[in-house]
Amino acid sequence: MEDKTKDYTNEYPKWNKSMKATHKILVPDMLPWHFLIIEEVLKADGYDIEILKNETRTVIDEGLKHVHNDTCYPCLCVVGQYIDALKSGKYNLDRTALLITQTGGGCRASNYMPLIRKAIKTEFPQVPVVSINFSGLEKDSSFEITPKLFLKLAYCIIYSDVIMWCCNQTKPYEQVRGSADEARKTAVSYVLDKFKKGRYSKYKKITEKIIEIFAAVPRTDEKKVKVGIVGEIYVKYSALGNNQLEKFLLQENCEPVVPALLDFVLYCIINVVNDGKFYGHSAFVSFIYSLVYKLVHGMQKKIIKIFRKEGSFTPLHDFEELRSCADKVINQGVKMGEGWLIPAEMAAFAETGVFNVVCAQPFGCLPNHIAGKGAIRSLKNIYKNINIVAVDYDPSATKVNQENRIKLMLATARENLAAEENKDN
Repeated sequence: MEDKTKDYTNEYPKWNKSMKATHKILVPDMLPWHFLIIEEVLKADGYDIEILKNETRTVIDEGLKHVHNDTCYPCLCVVGQYIDALKSGKYNLDRTALLITQTGGGCRASNYMPLIRKAIKTEFPQVPVVSINFSGLEKDSSFEITPKLFLKLAYCIIYSDVIMWCCNQTKPYEQVRGSADEARKTAVSYVLDKFKKGRYSKYKKITEKIIEIFAAVPRTDEKKVKVGIVGEIYVKYSALGNNQLEKFLLQENCEPVVPALLDFVLYCIINVVNDGKFYGHSAFVSFIYSLVYKLVHGMQKKIIKIFRKEGSFTPLHDFEELRSCADKVINQGVKMGEGWLIPAEMAAFAETGVFNVVCAQPFGCLPNHIAGKGAIRSLKNIYKNINIVAVDYDPSATKVNQENRIKLMLATARENLAAEENKDN
């Protein structure tokens, strides 16, 4: 007879510190630029981490089989990538764990843990799912972040952003094919060497060196269409989620402009500060987060100053300027998912000369559709030259249709660029 007093909701394998020495941790490839460094830093800290690179249609099919079709597309991709990997036979399932990040916000991403556990429960009941978050979620299965590791991960984000920013301004213009990729490898190796030697906190010198590495790559002075990429964080960065969008834009002879991940981090921090202002949350918590914000934003400003002094590349966006851009379109209290950050990034692009934007929208992401697609009309009223295409990413959307929509936007972009060049002449 069933024991109705038993709590069956907690019947799942739980992650604990001892598993660090015994388990391989699989991570979905959400941040291909940043994980190049983060993966190696975590390995050096004793974790057996592997970033999953399986990106075939089988991944999507597995996601469709194991996740309800009303769940957002990023969740489907993540679950599909996990299950496809676990079925591959490459791993000892008794010594394998799955890692997922959680922001703790109102987005359904905060509920991925039970969805993943339910998906793997029948076939892989021994595999624990571990959460990395700063919101107190999943206390019985959380990834331990020591203050030292926290600082390392913060610097990983900063350096990865600088590498991504420089590489995307170099690769479309490289005179020797492949030279930008070589510079990227050199920059990543340089940064990892600094971590190995314990000198990773010298962020000003490291930033200067990264910029120097890319500035040494011979580039043409050809003018190309610049295309900003905004949207839900997974489809904005993940090649699986956005069907290789950056690669496609490069093939179309464009310069992809991808916002820094640090902007999302600052967005999450300032939202806690705003919670005290708009919603009456703890004034003490808001005060602590405001101090953290000032510290991180101060670092960002110094990095921007380095970019401007060197002069080879357009600097990163100042987050305070992003906030000012947001205020022209939407209230900063709109913070579900990526919320006000999406229109803020589109506006910041327009104010820095990037008038062409792909707004990547995953199926089932309500915040993205409301604060992203829903803000396009207001943005066009403010910025007359802005050229935005909202592209849906879901299991049924074909890559051809998505690319055709982007090509229509690019046709207008090329006409505008030609008109601008004729005007200058």
